[in-house]
Amino acid sequence: MEQRELLYEGKAKQLYRTSDPDVLIQHFKDDATAFNAKKRGTIVDKGILNNRMSEVLFRFLEEQGVPTHFVRRLNDRDMLVPRLRDREDRGGRQEPGGR
Repeated sequence: MEQRELLYEGKAKQLYRTSDPDVLIQHFKDDATAFNAKKRGTIVDKGILNNRMSEVLFRFLEEQGVPTHFVRRLNDRDMLVPRLRDREDRGGRQEPGGR
């Protein structure tokens, strides 16, 4: 899966466009913040741990019949997730459930 343009960056994750318009790559970062982002730092391998824990939890939820946004883990830091349509994709209309 080819990683393309960065679509979003938050405190712990980044979302990248892929060659498939229906899925995104969710990248888990090592960045950490405390005290309402007044203190910033890095925790070595935090992204790797968060990616693995997320995979385990999402698989468990799916086994219990709870749908998740997990498609598959690509590597230590990256997970494939479905691309949700945004307002621009819907022509400015709000759809139930935000999809």
